[in-house]
Amino acid sequence: MPITNKDRKPKSCHFCLNNKLIVDYKDVGTLRRFVSAQMKIAPRRRSGLCALHQRGVATAVKRARQASLMAFM
Repeated sequence: MPITNKDRKPKSCHFCLNNKLIVDYKDVGTLRRFVSAQMKIAPRRRSGLCALHQRGVATAVKRARQASLMAFM
């Protein structure tokens, strides 16, 4: 039996659940959750973030790469 969208649990934003308004580029441990093994930024459908925090994560990852906190690969 195939899995349909109504059978899946709705994803909830990590930052909204933890009441974090700002995504910090210096918090590399949290940012690693939202990048793949090839260090690509994960899309919203995989990360489960809301649109606001997905944009913040993308910006934070790019800033962390420029500050040499994360690898470009």
